[in-house]
Amino acid sequence: MAVVVVTDSSSRLEPDELRRWGIRQVPLHVLVDGTDLRDGIDPVPYDVHDRAHVTTAGAVPADLTEAYRKALADSGGDGVVAVHLSAALSSTFSSAVAMAREFAPAVRVVNARSAAAGVGFVAMAAARSAAAGEDLDTVEAAARSAVPRGRAFIVVHRLDNLRRSGRIGTAASWLGTALSLKPLLCLDVDGRLVLSQRIRTVSKAHAAMVDAVVEFVGDRTASVVVHHVDNHDDADELGATLTARLPQLGSLSVSDMGPVLSVHVGGGAIGVCVTVDGP
Repeated sequence: MAVVVVTDSSSRLEPDELRRWGIRQVPLHVLVDGTDLRDGIDPVPYDVHDRAHVTTAGAVPADLTEAYRKALADSGGDGVVAVHLSAALSSTFSSAVAMAREFAPAVRVVNARSAAAGVGFVAMAAARSAAAGEDLDTVEAAARSAVPRGRAFIVVHRLDNLRRSGRIGTAASWLGTALSLKPLLCLDVDGRLVLSQRIRTVSKAHAAMVDAVVEFVGDRTASVVVHHVDNHDDADELGATLTARLPQLGSLSVSDMGPVLSVHVGGGAIGVCVTVDGP
């Protein structure tokens, strides 16, 4: 058999990717007017980010336990590596660690310290290692080594959702007084959402995000996913700019940010997740 990789729906991995690599996915939750909807399983309103009575929740312990139990059985005892959304953004990681104790040491939990495709990149690093037939320690090491090779940036168009989210970390002090600010945010080394630059226009904020990605990548080969919340045109334009600026890109794709993250960042938001090859 082989080590099995588990992640959560924040990863934004496509169904065909999950099937191809045998990755198991546990849903995060969106609560709309009191109705609990499972991300990736239940239909979620397309305008969920504009609704007033919406909250989100991490993966529930019962789902995590069941996913780990089944994955471990399917691995034939070779083990499970679970890659989850940043512990600074969700309760999912802490729940995962608690649930994995039941199967220790056969289930290893990795904090991706990222969100969206940033989680997916780490899960895919683990899955490729597992597909190569490597053992549990090596697959876990592949996931952990992928964490510092990634970066995530985001530009939000409005601040209302961030004010309600409580996940803005050290940037919270300026949210109450910002007027037309279109901040460039990033996930720091601990996976916290923090302010990178204060910018007054969307176009300048997008340009600053491109510059930040280009600086991080340098001459290395990289993969990029551009995420958006109901803003496909800007996402396509930004993706085209990155492709022109970084001809060495291994891949670049554009996809929605998903309902859970969109609730927190609001309509129009654009995010870029990037991972580089090598150190």
